[in-house]
Amino acid sequence: MGGVDDGSGDVGDGAGPNTAPGSGAAAGHDGEQAGRRGRAGGGQGHGGPAPGARHGVRREGAAGGEWTGEGAAQGERTEGDERGDRVDQAGPGEHGGQGEGAGPGEHGGGSARLLKLFEAHRLTPTQRRIAHCLVRRADDAPFLSSVEVAELAGVSQPSVTRFAVALGFDGYPALRRHLREVAPAAGPPGAAALNEYQQAVQAEMENLRHLSELLADPAPVARAGAVLAASRPLPVLGLRAAGAQARGFAYFAAKVHPDVRLLEEGGTMLADRVDAAVRAGASALLCFALPRHPREVVDALGYARGAGLTVVTVADSAFAPVAAHSDLLLPAAVGTGLAFDTACAPMLLGRVLLESMCDALPEAQSRLEEFDAKAAARGLFAD
Repeated sequence: MGGVDDGSGDVGDGAGPNTAPGSGAAAGHDGEQAGRRGRAGGGQGHGGPAPGARHGVRREGAAGGEWTGEGAAQGERTEGDERGDRVDQAGPGEHGGQGEGAGPGEHGGGSARLLKLFEAHRLTPTQRRIAHCLVRRADDAPFLSSVEVAELAGVSQPSVTRFAVALGFDGYPALRRHLREVAPAAGPPGAAALNEYQQAVQAEMENLRHLSELLADPAPVARAGAVLAASRPLPVLGLRAAGAQARGFAYFAAKVHPDVRLLEEGGTMLADRVDAAVRAGASALLCFALPRHPREVVDALGYARGAGLTVVTVADSAFAPVAAHSDLLLPAAVGTGLAFDTACAPMLLGRVLLESMCDALPEAQSRLEEFDAKAAARGLFAD
């Protein structure tokens, strides 16, 4: 009955200053298809755990988080041993986005309420893993037992009790009572009339609103843009579900950056291509990482950092497994209301990062003008 591994593995902490929380939640579905629980009715009823909760079934995607800094630590999978009790340098980042099976208007509130509770506390890697699990299941959280949470997070039941105590409660029952008291109310007027497609759009709008709030502080994106602009060549990594974001970024980046190298195929050649980029003078690597997170991406980022590259990652959550090997993680939540995740916010964040990179490249404008002139001469476009 234990939670199914989501590909994060037992990655070591590797924590440094300004660390960010990172953890993999237990997963049930394989591949990139999300479970379709709650699509017909929207939210989760309050009579008990959602169908499949006892078996680790979850929806794809995770809430976004606050900008996170260097050397983000990865949550460990422990079974009540002392490894999970080491305190990391930072608590969970602030999230937006959709909890599992949330109805329109609920997902942001549920996740936000949980993170407001979590972010004020310094948590161990194991405790961050539990926090990640609860955030991803924001609607179910008030109705899950400590045993169910332990199974979903892949930790021991005593670890869940210690997590509740770390948050200032007498034990897990007190934490669950609190979660029930602050559970989000019904959605806004008219929300019930929205069909599942409209609900998915509303969820993405909420993710974009949260991204807008994060961008109120442009410093992390500016820093990331400067780091990427200075890397010659610039490798851009994105496998499986994140491949589209990586390809889109690389396509446009090549118009202003002299040497962009897209890494969109895994396998044994991936490390070779990282090595080749390092030999050619690369100083940084950009990674797009979306759920479900391939173990190969986690390993590749660890390899890239070991080779001396500064790793900038656009991920769905500050808790994502790739946080352990990211020097700068920029989160943007994915939507989970349809059969497959929607990634409007990560795509937009990629374009924002491109803009920042252009600002750091003095020759960007002249390169764009040169391209426009050649495109016009060739009659490249119909409009």
